[in-house]
Amino acid sequence: MTRARARRIDALLCRLMAGLIGAATALSCAAADFDYQLAPERIADGVYVLVGRTEDFSFDNGGNIVNTSFIVGDSGVTVIDTGSSKRYGEQLRAAIARITPLPITLVINTHHHPDHFLGNQGFATAILAATPTTTHGIETEGPAFLDNMYRLNGDWMLGTEVVVPGATLEPGRIDSGGRKLEILTFDGHTASDLVVRDIRTGTLFASDLVFNGRAPTTPHADIATWLEALDRLQQIPFSHLVPGHGAIATDTRPIEQTRRYLQWLSRTIAEGAEQGLDMTEMLEKPVPAEFAGLAVVDKEYRRSVVHLFPQAELAALRAASARKAMASPTFEHIAK
Repeated sequence: MTRARARRIDALLCRLMAGLIGAATALSCAAADFDYQLAPERIADGVYVLVGRTEDFSFDNGGNIVNTSFIVGDSGVTVIDTGSSKRYGEQLRAAIARITPLPITLVINTHHHPDHFLGNQGFATAILAATPTTTHGIETEGPAFLDNMYRLNGDWMLGTEVVVPGATLEPGRIDSGGRKLEILTFDGHTASDLVVRDIRTGTLFASDLVFNGRAPTTPHADIATWLEALDRLQQIPFSHLVPGHGAIATDTRPIEQTRRYLQWLSRTIAEGAEQGLDMTEMLEKPVPAEFAGLAVVDKEYRRSVVHLFPQAELAALRAASARKAMASPTFEHIAK
């Protein structure tokens, strides 16, 4: 029996038992009924965050591993990221409606990773917005992401399709629903990483440029560029920092933690390539004690090696070839 079929049977049994036994069993069936149990947390005036689990995608969490947010303005609501599935997007919209009757006027996709945009179906296409690079990434890589999310999260994904944003965001200040927001564009985690700053409260939505208590993901990362982005990000004043994954903060420690991890990761991969280690040897390297407490660090380290080590090997080979060429008699003769 497949897991998907087993989940459907479990959901049916839970509903039947709930009718016989009562409310307590009904509550225990929430997961089987694909309820993300989204609970917005108010962190500042009109600013709400739904904190996801610091886990990997699974049949148990349905992809609820991401932080999504919304800002209630004077005349409308701005949503920042839509979650990992159609169900998540719809339940996010319902959670917002429990807080305010104001209309949703803008929905931002901060970048093109699937847990940040696959909830787009919960909202009108015309108000979905992203940078041109992110929109292109959703359009070209979205179908493959979607296939993988079905594999990882099972029936939580039923009905989910890729919806491409219909509006474009550029850096600068905007008025969204009667709320002044600053749109900041970076890259490094992906080719386009959008950051939002709420002017009224100073809340900074850093998305996946910053992870807190969880190992960063690197499938599209340029670590040198990412580190430069973190340096710039740390110079921006804020009252609250909302990372893409992990707990909300009021100081720069998550930025510093993300920076130190990426520096270690980059250095470890580069040194391994220079020493001539192979992929198996790199995968067996231990994670330092400083980072051992980060959620899913072992998995993310191995994924990062798979993503980044081949390029590091190529760079090390080219550097070695260049050194050899410079040391050759022919090169010395030409140089003279």
